[in-house]
Amino acid sequence: MVWRFTGIISSLITLSFLSALVIILSIILEWYPWLISLACLMILVYAYLVIVLLPKLRWRRWRYEVREDEVEIQQGVIIVKKTLIPMIRVQHVDMKQGPFLRKYNLATIVISTAATTHEIPALEMSEAEEIRQFISNKVKVAEEDV
Repeated sequence: MVWRFTGIISSLITLSFLSALVIILSIILEWYPWLISLACLMILVYAYLVIVLLPKLRWRRWRYEVREDEVEIQQGVIIVKKTLIPMIRVQHVDMKQGPFLRKYNLATIVISTAATTHEIPALEMSEAEEIRQFISNKVKVAEEDV
């Protein structure tokens, strides 16, 4: 649901810009009516993709698993990317919420390593806190063993 709201906002911004562009170009260049219709159709197809189709595909393809020694994240719609994060490489774990996530009592876990950060988005607040605590404890244990 949060991905759909994000899609709605981004598509509204894009639609506003493209609509203004189509209106300006139709006045200045005196476009044919079929070109305006084609531009409107393309705008509607874009909105459908961003609001309905892509969030559904992202949700179906998104996977994560937190294990004793590693965190595995799989993401992507067309190109599927699998990431394996060893616990020994984790430097710290954050939990963040934007306004949409807060409204639905969701949070995103951000796992930081020396090279990059990885996210597990849109988890229920209790699950996010549990995962953050589990990874934090594993990182502390790994540091004590070194």
